[in-house]
Amino acid sequence: MRKILALSLVIIMASCNSAKKGTSATNAKYTLENLEKLDSKSLRSQYPNANIKEGTDLFEEGTEKRAFSILYPGTPDELSITWQDEERTKIHDIRYSGNGKWKSETGIDIGTSYEALNKINAKKISFYGFGWDYSGAVLWNGGKMEDSKLRVFLAPQNEHSNKFYGDQIIKASDAEIEALDLKVSSIIINYAI
Repeated sequence: MRKILALSLVIIMASCNSAKKGTSATNAKYTLENLEKLDSKSLRSQYPNANIKEGTDLFEEGTEKRAFSILYPGTPDELSITWQDEERTKIHDIRYSGNGKWKSETGIDIGTSYEALNKINAKKISFYGFGWDYSGAVLWNGGKMEDSKLRVFLAPQNEHSNKFYGDQIIKASDAEIEALDLKVSSIIINYAI
């Protein structure tokens, strides 16, 4: 009886470990930084169901022509990659603003709060105003994230006054920031900087 009980316990533990490994592999698959070393061909093999669309377009306010790939177009997991070369062998940047599975290895994803960003950065962040090309762009202010290639953009979840619009670093009280209910709305990882 003891042998059967011990064998059952070993089988249960092995299946738990197997389930944990499956979860970890799934999470790693949707970690933005894990895409850095991939080229277009390996993207297709790693993400066979991503319905990848490719093309060339203008970026950086129409000043740079680059090849691009879009994974999971039209879904919450839609992710855009621009390339440093036409052969699509080296990533320029990764852009994500969907509410799907992707997240940064830092834990930052779409919907991460202003307060959580401050904790991750270990220093208070600041951000630009809304309603323009770099709406809600976060400044890490010398915190832990300063030297990262990660750029995030905040969006208010609540109504806000005109003083929070435009190309300016926002000066606001803690109460005003709390009232805005700021959440990450977009993530960019730039490998060309």
